[in-house]
Amino acid sequence: MAKEITNSVEALEVEAEKILEEAKTRASKILLEAREEAKKILSSQLPLDAVKTEYDRIVSKARAEADKKIKDSEEKAAEIGINADKKVKEFTELVVNIVTGKR
Repeated sequence: MAKEITNSVEALEVEAEKILEEAKTRASKILLEAREEAKKILSSQLPLDAVKTEYDRIVSKARAEADKKIKDSEEKAAEIGINADKKVKEFTELVVNIVTGKR
């Protein structure tokens, strides 16, 4: 039973790391797309002020979206960690109750 709980906790930790890594990957992709879009805008014949404004808007939007996705993923990872801690505590209490004869 302890092995199952340990495996479950480890699986939750791996899942949390996976979610966080996916968020970071998505954030990088968003920023790369924003840079590419900015390069397209810069290479066009638009007035420089309009290009700079559009560039700043795109980068700002991409950063905000990336930050939100990272924050959401960190919250999910923390939640998974909390649930893992609860399961470990429950398992520990169960083992103590079995050993002390309360169960």
